[in-house]
Amino acid sequence: MRAYFGGGKTMKILKIALLQIAPCDTLQENMEKGIRYCRIAKENGADIALFPEMWSNGYRMADRSPEEWTSEAVSSDSDFVMTFGKLAEELEMAIGITLLEKHKMSPRNSLILFDRFGSQKFIYAKVHTCDFGEERYLVPGDEFYVTALDTACGEVKVGAMICYDREFPESARILMLKGAELILVPNACPMEINRLSQLRARAFENMTAVATCNYPETVPDCNGGSSVFDGVAYLPELSGSRDTCILQADGKEGIFIADLDLDQLRCYRESEVHGNAYRHPKKYGLLVDTTINNPFVRQDYRE
Repeated sequence: MRAYFGGGKTMKILKIALLQIAPCDTLQENMEKGIRYCRIAKENGADIALFPEMWSNGYRMADRSPEEWTSEAVSSDSDFVMTFGKLAEELEMAIGITLLEKHKMSPRNSLILFDRFGSQKFIYAKVHTCDFGEERYLVPGDEFYVTALDTACGEVKVGAMICYDREFPESARILMLKGAELILVPNACPMEINRLSQLRARAFENMTAVATCNYPETVPDCNGGSSVFDGVAYLPELSGSRDTCILQADGKEGIFIADLDLDQLRCYRESEVHGNAYRHPKKYGLLVDTTINNPFVRQDYRE
């Protein structure tokens, strides 16, 4: 644990590195570039390094046939993935590596989280695949995961969602209910005011930190803007609410590191009124009713 002393208070600061970097042309090149940037993140004190969405092939799906990009899928025990597991152990830094994952009949859009000892904590596959586009050929995930991640600051409860998952409040809500203090969000799309507002809302309503890593502006249909919202809207010494955004990257390629005050977040969660404090889950049955027939709402349910 790194101790920070100020005002008589000891703080646990978790350093989250967002690797806002552009992909290369091949899997091998992406692996080598990813290794370089993880090492730089560690040199800058990072406890966790997070990649943008589908780093293994740079989310290169547009204007390509499904047969072409699906052939680029790699397994969860491939050399590509295992390299980052070994690197996490070597650097003593958690790594969230993203990939087009080979899976049964069709690939998945996945995040694999390794802890600082190189142990795999979970494989999360994107639940809300973008079925209106190329991702309709992917297999969606079945579940949201939260794990106890051992860090230099002690144990942190970490969950994940990917890009379009952000647009469904249920994603972050389930992660909060499972105990998540930090939600990792690999991303590959323009981060504009509405999407940023969604991330801000997910952090605020769940009292959960949300860290999003996007591709830089040199990547088609992306613009950087990686961010971290710490979820702490109120502090005793402030008369009103505070800006929960503790990091907002520009569009350039680089590593952006946020300092998340875990003690502040945990104290806030113990006393504030959001999250699970005053919910009425027995009244929410409509949320899981797939028989609804509203003529003004699309019924594109996918179990």
